[in-house]
Amino acid sequence: MFELLNEALDRLWLTDGPLVREFEQRLVEVTGADHCVAVVNATVGIQLAARACGIGPGDEVIVPSFTWVATAHALSWIGVVPVFCDIDQGTGNIDPEHLERVITPSTKGIVAVHVFGRPCPIAELTAIAERHGIPLIFDAAHGLGSTYGGVPLGGFGAAEVLSFHATKFLNSFEGGAVVTNDPELAARIRAMRNFGIDPDRDVVSHGTNGKMNEGVAAMGLTSLEVMDEIIKHNLLNYELYLRELADVPGVTVREQAPDERSNNQYLVIEVDGAVAGLSRDEMCDELHARNVMARRYFHPACHQIEPYKQAPEVHAPLPLPHSEALAERVLALPTGTSIGEEEIIGIAAIIRAVVTERGSRVRR
Repeated sequence: MFELLNEALDRLWLTDGPLVREFEQRLVEVTGADHCVAVVNATVGIQLAARACGIGPGDEVIVPSFTWVATAHALSWIGVVPVFCDIDQGTGNIDPEHLERVITPSTKGIVAVHVFGRPCPIAELTAIAERHGIPLIFDAAHGLGSTYGGVPLGGFGAAEVLSFHATKFLNSFEGGAVVTNDPELAARIRAMRNFGIDPDRDVVSHGTNGKMNEGVAAMGLTSLEVMDEIIKHNLLNYELYLRELADVPGVTVREQAPDERSNNQYLVIEVDGAVAGLSRDEMCDELHARNVMARRYFHPACHQIEPYKQAPEVHAPLPLPHSEALAERVLALPTGTSIGEEEIIGIAAIIRAVVTERGSRVRR
């Protein structure tokens, strides 16, 4: 990375330069999409993709409630109204049947999320979007390296938005990208990220400063060099957690899509309090007390938090029981290249011991 960064410093070209172009080309190769536009972060990427698809202030866009709030905030910040949809509790992804029920004449788009790297039901969502004549955008912040039908995520819908935040398995410190197979959409996004300026230096549209800098691209290129090794390590971790937690009552490792490649960057368990003898939150507290940095994802669901819960008639016109139930049950456990067999066996032993102790209290 330092070699690349020194090259950028020697060139005195510090933003949106040769390293950014190289990073974009490498992402095209990884995702299989035709075009990639690197941006400052995925939040801006969602905003640019939405605006480039013709979505603007006052328009309604359907999003799942079970997602990181940034998905909704990105839209809300540019005046778009997020309308929350329920999920399939088994996959955690947006439920096509409920999506159909939420669509109205005011709906101008769909932003679906590949939750925990598991691909959405892309074929069903594409059919719905085409039937209603509205754009389909994917928040693929969790999705890089995963596949749908054996095809890498990145080239589906009108566009997919990637995240390279420091918490992602492939990070560039901070950053994002919009990938698409639509050359005209890519050109609009490329101009919009640079104040609406086209390659001829003419201002052709509204825009913002969403450019990626060369230092961030250098980190992204360095991360790409070890992407396959990270995914391989994550898979080993996932398989070990599956084995170590298989006999723990009320604790289930959430599985990835069958017959697909997954980046496995998140290791998520589901806690059934009635069987385990303690709730997800109590499990989280027990792990934190033993210095295990478990994390609740995503809790509360978006429609349950500010500012959206103030106007349920606007943002969540129908009950969202699956989103609420899953938000109360899932817990992300440590994984990644800094976590190995010893740590996983230890974490699993803690969970088993806590469930055994709490379960025996319940039985008494």
